[in-house]
Amino acid sequence: MERSVKRLAVLGSTGSIGQQTLAVVRALPQRFRVVALAAGGNTALLKQQVSEFQPELGYCTAGGEGTGLSLEEMAAYPGVDVAVIATAGKAGLAPVLAAARAGKTIALANKEALVMAGGIIIAEAERRGAKILPVDSEHSAIWQCLLGEVSAPERLILTASGGPFRRYPAARLTKVTAAQALRHPSWKMGKKVTIDSATLMNKGLEIIEAHWLFRMPLERIRVLVHPQSIVHSLVEFADGSVKAQLGCPDMRLPIQFALTYPERVASPELPRLDWDSLKTLDFEPPDGGKFPCLGLAREAARLGGTFPAVLGAADEAAVALFLDGKIGFMDIPRLVGKVLAQHQFTAEPDIEDIMAADGWARRCLLELAGGKR
Repeated sequence: MERSVKRLAVLGSTGSIGQQTLAVVRALPQRFRVVALAAGGNTALLKQQVSEFQPELGYCTAGGEGTGLSLEEMAAYPGVDVAVIATAGKAGLAPVLAAARAGKTIALANKEALVMAGGIIIAEAERRGAKILPVDSEHSAIWQCLLGEVSAPERLILTASGGPFRRYPAARLTKVTAAQALRHPSWKMGKKVTIDSATLMNKGLEIIEAHWLFRMPLERIRVLVHPQSIVHSLVEFADGSVKAQLGCPDMRLPIQFALTYPERVASPELPRLDWDSLKTLDFEPPDGGKFPCLGLAREAARLGGTFPAVLGAADEAAVALFLDGKIGFMDIPRLVGKVLAQHQFTAEPDIEDIMAADGWARRCLLELAGGKR
């Protein structure tokens, strides 16, 4: 029987995940057709991608160049089978929601959408029959461990590399530069995610994301530092059995699985583990004292309502300031914590409430940062 070609919209195509998604497509051209490409400000790279993949729709949000369709319209476009949402930050929320309302299969690489509005998105996906397939390596690992299981998991265990400063003493963290923080020991990622990995905020956001994706209570989601980045996550069951998913630290692996699911497809471009050189797999609990972002995320998730949206927005604003050299590394959790402490939340928000909270959090953080200098 002839295999149908999956038609893709890749939003955030010039970013790290977007480029790696297109690398997967390039390696398996008989399986995919790129229907839509959208990017932020990298017009030159987007033009190269449009020239290579010849999509029906192409759009650069910064310059307004292209077909004129919005990200939401691209994600919900009738000719799209799978919407790959690889846009960074809050820009991913509207297209994820549009794709869910259109009943699309969503290959989700944007954490912030579920952090901001997980309950709303999941409800829309269930109502419209949309599928959300995780692209993050940790959530992909959990998903893969759960395939075929009829019993619900007892606990989810997310692994973290620990970032470049795992062994730094607390005093040294105050002197960390952006250039140092961007040198991740294991993964090739975009700047925002790389800084979040260094602060462990990334893992905090992933706790919230896992809570929504797998309907798991927050107290049953644990984080372990695993510096080799080989075990991508683990799932513990009621009988004490634990399943883990292992692989090289290469985002093309979970991207390809999301795109080819339910099949597993051989590709000459994907790396294999070298079992002869793999000597140890180490695990340790995270140091919440040195990396308070993890605790901030857990507390925001516990409080719920608009708190997670404020967490994500404040972090995004703080990371941007850090990358610009305007605040220090440890100012990120300090300022985010202050914003959370000042927030007067809405318990059961709609999208308008969430966007208002997002905007308030960014303004509040910038005011606090300005007051510091």
